[in-house]
Amino acid sequence: MTMATISARPAPESARAALSARGLSKSFGNFQAVTNVDIDIRHGRIHALIGPNGAGKSTVFNLLTKFLQPSAGTIMVGETDITRMAPAQVARLGVARSFQISATFGDMSLVDNVCVALQRQNGLAVQFWRSLASLSRLRPRAMELLGRVGLADMADHRAADLSYGRKRALEIATTLALDPKVLLLDEPLAGMGQEDVETMARLIADVARDCAVLMVEHNIKVVADIGDDITVLQRGEILTQGNYDAVSADPRVREAYMGTEDDD
Repeated sequence: MTMATISARPAPESARAALSARGLSKSFGNFQAVTNVDIDIRHGRIHALIGPNGAGKSTVFNLLTKFLQPSAGTIMVGETDITRMAPAQVARLGVARSFQISATFGDMSLVDNVCVALQRQNGLAVQFWRSLASLSRLRPRAMELLGRVGLADMADHRAADLSYGRKRALEIATTLALDPKVLLLDEPLAGMGQEDVETMARLIADVARDCAVLMVEHNIKVVADIGDDITVLQRGEILTQGNYDAVSADPRVREAYMGTEDDD
């Protein structure tokens, strides 16, 4: 399968919002980083957040995951207001995020990495005294998740020995172990070669069938191929929103963002 064969999935306009924000704003002293952002991340769809450097993408991402507290506005997970919740509380509602830097336990095997992530879903998260061997009952599910991301045949390899692209795939597997309702990906394709980009794009498209996905991404070709909904930010405000055809037809977007794949 090539990137050209990956396409956005059709979905009814009524597809429910798993994560949404209204009037989202954030200031740092006298600097207004984000102003009045409205966004809906819908179940079964990939929502891409794009814009140039300094547009406010990372700030919006961190606001939605509650790593930053908003100065104004509301954030909802389904019908639950999470505006003042701590990140750990939000995670328990099924919101999971990745980071720009892959976070895995390098000296542990792939399957043990996933088993560790599975602990919370299996009531073992606070039982820190247990050995990894005691988590063996989690291995079948861990193997299923590794299979989903194409790593089952490397289950007993050290995570540190993986290529960068495969480390990001392992990170997706550990995130899926949390059984997320909303998955937020911060530049998941950054630093990858073309082959890894294509593999990861297919993986993200597959994952989005079961949850809502928001990704901050600057690879416009990937956004065009797998993005269902796109929000374009400029100076902390929404420039436009819509599907790729609508967004790319906007003269402001074409001039500022669509002309180069390197725009962040």
